[in-house]
Amino acid sequence: MPAERTATHTVPVAAARRRRLRADQARQLADLLRHQILVGGYPGGVLPLEGELADSYGAGRNTVRQALDLLRGERLVERRPGVGTVVVCEKYPHGLDRLQGLAETLNEHGRVTNEVRTVGPVRAPAPVAGRLGLPDHADVLYIERLRRLNGLPLSLDLTYVPMDIGAGLLGCDLENTDVFRLLEQLTGQPLGHAEITLEAVNADAHSAAVLQAPRGAAVLMLERLTHLGDGRPVDLEFIRFRGDRITMSGLLRRSL
Repeated sequence: MPAERTATHTVPVAAARRRRLRADQARQLADLLRHQILVGGYPGGVLPLEGELADSYGAGRNTVRQALDLLRGERLVERRPGVGTVVVCEKYPHGLDRLQGLAETLNEHGRVTNEVRTVGPVRAPAPVAGRLGLPDHADVLYIERLRRLNGLPLSLDLTYVPMDIGAGLLGCDLENTDVFRLLEQLTGQPLGHAEITLEAVNADAHSAAVLQAPRGAAVLMLERLTHLGDGRPVDLEFIRFRGDRITMSGLLRRSL
């Protein structure tokens, strides 16, 4: 009897393993194709035919189809009759190894504009006051901006700045100038360093509406605490990037 149970389950288990293996291979191929797409590896934005991809990567046709399905699900490519699989979404590179404002980071890709949705003094929540080295219940300048690149919504930035510096920002052109540049002008010293945390979160209803993204879609959340050259923390930001329009990259060196 035990032998019969083993024989009964052999075929379904083997089939499940084959499906899982193909799914693993499709995910691996999708990663390779995604990289090629992001670095402009397909002139004209048209991917090779499925048969060519299968030959180039040593994959089966079904695996190639599954990989392309994954990329379509990410809205990176779409299938067009008579043309093939084409790139339909451009992702912009955001470096993590330099302390720059968004307009400085993406200056080669177009014009960054800011829609200032909210600006004014608020009482700092305790965690914000603590991060900025302020007394409990101190006022800070709160700024909420929708940031666009070439007119397309890219990020929603929530910013807290100590009020002794933030008061000066109230009279500045926040719509066309990075806060980083303004902070350096107001304080008369350069920014020094920043502590960052990057994670994926689901877009809440407000963020999704502002970014024109599907509710619940994954967005990249960058939390950044920026210090002046003398070490003083002056800018705490929570930035939600549309994950389908940005890539994060950096150069890391190993040190033991």
